[in-house]
Amino acid sequence: MADTVLETVDLQMAFGGLKIFERLNFSLRRGERHAVIGPNGAGKSTFVNLVTGVLKPVAGRLMLDGRDITAATPQERVRAGLLRTFQINTLFPGLNPLESMVVALCQRDAVARPSLQATARHTGQIDEGRQLLERFGLLDVALTPTRMLPYGKQRILEVALAFAMRPRVLLLDEPAAGLSTAQGVALFDQLRELAAETTVLFIEHDMNLVFKYADRVSVFAGGQMISQGTPDEVRADPVVTKAYLGN
Repeated sequence: MADTVLETVDLQMAFGGLKIFERLNFSLRRGERHAVIGPNGAGKSTFVNLVTGVLKPVAGRLMLDGRDITAATPQERVRAGLLRTFQINTLFPGLNPLESMVVALCQRDAVARPSLQATARHTGQIDEGRQLLERFGLLDVALTPTRMLPYGKQRILEVALAFAMRPRVLLLDEPAAGLSTAQGVALFDQLRELAAETTVLFIEHDMNLVFKYADRVSVFAGGQMISQGTPDEVRADPVVTKAYLGN
């Protein structure tokens, strides 16, 4: 389908004799915010690792913009436009947000990675970096060493750095983890604006954020996708209520 940016086709995964997925068919529409939810042990992490290339499926295919990337390495998937953030941030603690942003933008623009002493020469990336930091509410801490930032701002910085790479698909692994309610809402407000430019796939346990911001929701339980639809459809699905949401 022309509006499908990411798709799994009959994807199968097993660890030894333990089957995790058997013919998983999942589709992600271009420009949407799509949440993946489910109880612990549902297969969400395995799904993310299959999508990003950390794990290889036993069978089936993974398609990105109609291209088969099943055999692609994680690095090749990044270059193809599939980026991921993690539950635990992976930032450089000794750099400040603006330096980190300039390094990311230089990488995106195929400019040789600058030394910290040479970052001042990359004026285009500096200007864009400041704009992105302002957009994500981080301009006031642009020159503060990352290790000194509150954890919530570090989480937001990681999302901003991933977005700077202009991904086709941005996969966020529990982006609101460690954030206050206000910070989580502010971050998802940003993601709502980004969806026109970037397709966002996120795993999240905060159901208030999921049902407020997701265009569609996929529910995993017991290694299966048991439901997929709009937030209202998923919330009203008795199978989902029984398996995950409760009464």
